[in-house]
Amino acid sequence: MTYALYIGNKRYSTWSMRPWVLLKALDIPFTEKLHMFKPGLRQPEFLQFSPTGKVPCLHHDDTSIVVWDSLAICEYVAESHPAAWPADAAARAFARSAAAEMHSSFDAIRDECSMNVALRIELGTPGEALQGDLDRLTALFKEGLKRFKGPFLAGETFTVADAMYAPIASRCKTFGIELDGAAGEYMQRLFDHPAVQAWVQEGVAENEIEPYHEEDCRRGRKVLEDFTKQ
Repeated sequence: MTYALYIGNKRYSTWSMRPWVLLKALDIPFTEKLHMFKPGLRQPEFLQFSPTGKVPCLHHDDTSIVVWDSLAICEYVAESHPAAWPADAAARAFARSAAAEMHSSFDAIRDECSMNVALRIELGTPGEALQGDLDRLTALFKEGLKRFKGPFLAGETFTVADAMYAPIASRCKTFGIELDGAAGEYMQRLFDHPAVQAWVQEGVAENEIEPYHEEDCRRGRKVLEDFTKQ
């Protein structure tokens, strides 16, 4: 079984990060197909490999199967690699719910804290909507850790749920966001995971800067560190 995973810039692409980190964390072989973003919102050349013109997109090389959308890719991988979800039914239900919530919610942190693995930015005091997202993330993480005893969100092993929140760990680092107690410890543990660190370091090493994504992260805020200039 051979997977080809089409992704965008590791510096910016949260959705690409999720299945990439899952495959790395579970030691599932795949071929990376990196396509850098061109200036602007739309990437028409991505239509050559993705029916939506978006990344990520998974091709199962031995078949005609193409899977798009990060959560769908994770579910497809789990069909052949059951360790992608917790073995315990209750933990699995929680992990699926947490993954789906990440997929559909947290609009404020998406809007106000765009991912850029190479920067550290002074955020300032979060507004009401962003603080609401941070409070919900804190509650969700504490619930999972308390119920399933950690160190990961739904128990002892890294699963789809953790992969779905990996970009949040990166965003927290970029913008100096610290979650309370066990939630903050989990964010640090997730950020330190070898698969997450591999993505981050490769993103920092990228030479291409895409102006739209870069400005969406900076927005005139004070840049405290830029790791590409070190």
